[in-house]
Amino acid sequence: MNDASSKNILIIQTAFIGDTILASHFARAVKEQYPDSKIHFFLRKGNESVIQGLPTIEKVWVWDKAGGKTKNLMRLIGELRKIKFDTVFNLHRHFNSGLVTSLMHSKVKAGFKQNPLSIFLTHKADHRIPHRPEENEKKFWHEVQRNLQLLQLIDPHYKISPDMKSYRPELPLLPKHFEKVAKHKTAEYFVVAPASVWFTKAWSESKYRELTLEISRRGKVIFIGAAGDKDLCDRIRKDIPNTDNLCGELNLLDSAALMKDAKRVFVNDSAPLHLASCVNARTTAIFCSTVPAYGYIPLALDSVVVDVGDSLPCRSCGLHGYKACPLGHFKCSLDIEVSRVIETI
Repeated sequence: MNDASSKNILIIQTAFIGDTILASHFARAVKEQYPDSKIHFFLRKGNESVIQGLPTIEKVWVWDKAGGKTKNLMRLIGELRKIKFDTVFNLHRHFNSGLVTSLMHSKVKAGFKQNPLSIFLTHKADHRIPHRPEENEKKFWHEVQRNLQLLQLIDPHYKISPDMKSYRPELPLLPKHFEKVAKHKTAEYFVVAPASVWFTKAWSESKYRELTLEISRRGKVIFIGAAGDKDLCDRIRKDIPNTDNLCGELNLLDSAALMKDAKRVFVNDSAPLHLASCVNARTTAIFCSTVPAYGYIPLALDSVVVDVGDSLPCRSCGLHGYKACPLGHFKCSLDIEVSRVIETI
């Protein structure tokens, strides 16, 4: 793809919201390498708000898995085939994204070897978790760097920097998002996002309560999350003054706008971590069952990970976490002292 003038490029990422957020940097990198190209982005319904409106993206294609998952996918494939993309980058490693890639009329189809339909790819990279470049045991690549391997396959002159914090993702933030949260920024405040889809990826409720008791003396503590997280946050802040619960009141972009000027943001290894990276918020990420070497740490310049280190032989117990600790003790969470988290302020 030496001459990308007027070329159509398709980027596919149909994984979770955090993966979609991180893919925004890949889209920007492709646009910078081929400024005259038109970039389309294919994602799952529910994730479009973090991509729709980015200046690098020409069009967003939304796959609705509800009410006919396969039927909706095939319909979209039919529409995409009419465009005749010159290049397809598939950042996902599942069958459905591989199907979309393989059915495109494209000369170049780049993706990962781990995709079950990788036989149809023209360019393949190895997606390793953890990915240690040049067998360096002390360093690891971030997911953003792993994605950039696909761009390097197409353009060998493209260099992947070892500085992962130079690869912050971005969001289509508008003035309205900052205006919505402006009333919460009248004094110093902290933002806390204590929930996670996976129980073992979230620091324990009791620990978050201890944290809230301490930091509420230093500034207002604002809890964010989905509507379903409201009860959790109310339990954590019960009878603690100088706190507020905005769960269900802010969308993803509003939440990022709130994070931007916080004295500190406290998150788990989950989607809010990546929102914080987008706005370069001062971030403390608490890793329980998962480990930083997986490559999903915060990318804000002032960010730090707090975990139990190598003290537990059972850690990590899985890439995505579990609904309960497999061994029943949950020491990867409970052994993280609140004082260590407070010290990061």
